[in-house]
Amino acid sequence: MNKSRRDFLKKLPLAMSIPFAIGGVPLRVLGEGSSLARMAAASGNDRVLIILQLAGGNDGLNCLIPVEKYDEYHTRRANIAIPAKNSLRKYIPLDSTLPSDAQVGLHPDMLAMKGLYDQGRVTFVQGVSYKNNNGSHFRGRDIWFMGGSADDYYQSGWVGRYLEGEFAPKKYPQDFPNAEMKDPLAIEMGNDVSLIFHQQGNIPTSISISSPEAFAKLVGELEGFIDEEVDPRGLPPEYLQGSPYYKELDWILSLEDKSKDYAQRLAEVYEAGGKTSVTYPENYPFNAPKGSLKNPLSEQLRLVAQLLAGGCQTKVFLVKVGGFDTHADQVEKYDTTMGGHAALMYHISTAMSAFQQDLRSRGMEERVLSVTTSEFGRRIQSNGSYGTDHGTGGPLFIFGRGVQPGVVGKVPDLSKGNVDMQYDYRLVYGNIMKDWMLVDDTRLNEIFPGLMTSTGTTDGVTFQALPLAQQIITGTEGFISSRFSLGECYPNPAKDKTSLSFTLNNTNQVNVDLMDNQGKVVKAMVNGVYEPGEHKIDVELTGLPTGHYIYQFKTGSYKESKKLVIIK
Repeated sequence: MNKSRRDFLKKLPLAMSIPFAIGGVPLRVLGEGSSLARMAAASGNDRVLIILQLAGGNDGLNCLIPVEKYDEYHTRRANIAIPAKNSLRKYIPLDSTLPSDAQVGLHPDMLAMKGLYDQGRVTFVQGVSYKNNNGSHFRGRDIWFMGGSADDYYQSGWVGRYLEGEFAPKKYPQDFPNAEMKDPLAIEMGNDVSLIFHQQGNIPTSISISSPEAFAKLVGELEGFIDEEVDPRGLPPEYLQGSPYYKELDWILSLEDKSKDYAQRLAEVYEAGGKTSVTYPENYPFNAPKGSLKNPLSEQLRLVAQLLAGGCQTKVFLVKVGGFDTHADQVEKYDTTMGGHAALMYHISTAMSAFQQDLRSRGMEERVLSVTTSEFGRRIQSNGSYGTDHGTGGPLFIFGRGVQPGVVGKVPDLSKGNVDMQYDYRLVYGNIMKDWMLVDDTRLNEIFPGLMTSTGTTDGVTFQALPLAQQIITGTEGFISSRFSLGECYPNPAKDKTSLSFTLNNTNQVNVDLMDNQGKVVKAMVNGVYEPGEHKIDVELTGLPTGHYIYQFKTGSYKESKKLVIIK
């Protein structure tokens, strides 16, 4: 694509907001919902997907607590239930504007995630699973990673298939790195290379690292990279031709080649990214089992942000948090809001909040979307060990500037043993690939075989559109303003008194401070806890000098300011 055409396509979304015509057809109409808008969004596509693995099977019911069915929830899991009232630590009401059958509260240690939601940076999807989920850690993880049904045994993963199509006709590993793509196609944190990145009959499209600097040092010190006469890299020995060992050794040597090719590059972009000004959370501030206190996600996300800031073009990252197999001691016996699972909720919420702030400070927030994966949910009924056993459905979380914020799906039916499936996991990831990574229907059908056909996948799942991500990011102002707002004071200008109004989407602390033109608070106009809905407050202004003032509304992470003039 030449520069002039690329520049035109990049400017096309702006142009579509201006009414003009091509061939007598208004361009705004021509572009809406068409391949033209998709082409504009896809030009120079540098979007990135972060997959956050919650290893062990996350208990969704203690993440998203059912509000309308709280009594039933408490009855089914009284020894681990999160309090609704009469406690210093109780669930956080998420959003009173949601339909009653979607009303949920968040775990008290998910306050940072509530802040992200109120900023329009989170989508929750209820009841995600697959048909005939058998509750197996290993098989379950393989199914979610391969992108098939319970009866499929693909040798490739859905991200591996996506990356093969994304960079076709070039083939990995032989055609990479190259001038257009100098970086690994995918990066997995830790020491594993998961099935999700595998290609059919080929090596995985990812490399696994924990530190770019340590990775470069390790590879550089390998004997074969110092003295190629000792360990020449390249093809396996000729005498292995025709044997089953030739292909395996060729695979190993290909990995070795990629490690050498990428090690120095990753160290360079990591250094170029520079240190962040954002403080990532380190420890859980309350009681939790030994080993649960340190935030395992912060360093991984900080690393991703720094690599991207340095120019890394990697398309998919896999970061991991373990500890979700909570058969016993999911909570502390003396306080159901604390314990290992609570610490995990805190770690994810605070680390993702810091990550979004880091991306925003680096000017990259519109490039990155994150989505969770967990092999299954937990059962509705708790067990006698203050824990939960393997279940089926559970919620997924999606984070980023490009989400369509809200809650997709309903509160689970709590009369059963397991959380029912409302959405097949391939629908969630398929919608993200279509709307965020901008793949077309043909490629989407290759990534998730059969999904885009009339008969569907091998277990009959057919595609349906879900409001999860934005093809073209248009902002979340409407979402926020429908949940939080600060009204104009009346009268304004005012003499001895005025009134103000504000709207909330949940019960929360509200502060409205009046500040002079130096930014000094001269009066607390509002300071208290208010219920959801619209509130009108009368405010005395007697004794305040004439002049121009600012009144600032703060509730949770939301802030809004307006002007007030005082006269005599």
